Amino acid sequence: MIKAYYRPKDLAEALEILSRTNGEYRPLGGGVTLSQMSAQTISVVDLQSLGLNSLTQEGQFLQIGATTTLASLANLDYIQPGLKSAIRLEANNNLRQQATVAGTLVSTGGRSTFGTVMLALDALLHWLPVDQEQGLGEWFTLRQAPSKALLINKVQIPLNVSLAFDTIGRTPDDLPVICAAVAKWPSGRARVTLGGFGAAPILALDAPESGGAEAAVRDALSRATDSWASAEYRQEAGARLVLRLMGQLQPV
Repeated sequence: MIKAYYRPKDLAEALEILSRTNGEYRPLGGGVTLSQMSAQTISVVDLQSLGLNSLTQEGQFLQIGATTTLASLANLDYIQPGLKSAIRLEANNNLRQQATVAGTLVSTGGRSTFGTVMLALDALLHWLPVDQEQGLGEWFTLRQAPSKALLINKVQIPLNVSLAFDTIGRTPDDLPVICAAVAKWPSGRARVTLGGFGAAPILALDAPESGGAEAAVRDALSRATDSWASAEYRQEAGARLVLRLMGQLQPV
């Protein structure tokens, strides 16, 4: 239940409201996450009038406004196909039109395909008013913003990165039992991330090159047992999946 609602006209007003309420208010983007918390009493600051839904290419990076919808991001011609696929699996068409990029990332669980791919891309969350970046991996680990940070205004991902992504589930459209994303930079840097279990997607490998990926995946999945699958199954399936994805990476 919403106790109080503000719709500020500009960013300065939004930050002022969020700062004066000592954490009482929550930023509201598309409302998908908050609608799932109907049993709680909350106060919100609606960000939809602040123009935080832009998509801007700056060199080899894409700056994604915090309230950009998943659908708008997926419609970009120049993002990696693996990212498009992850967005499609994250939510149905109606929810993609409403769910925002920042809202999805900060609230996502371990079975999130979108979170798994954005972690592989080493996405950065940009917080205001502290003007500070936070790696998505740090957010997933801590679930805590930098000191004095109030809201995310944009998310940054690289465009000059080769990306491969796939899932294993009971059907192609189900939430995955295991999913994996592999990203490779022009420098040779490689990141391997895994999802389909736990509280958040996890980073299995971040290294100057992709050697040792299979062992890293098996180690990362050694305790990944839940009601959907055993750790042993995920280790075998995840290792095979990552090796296949590495073979699909395009030259960068």
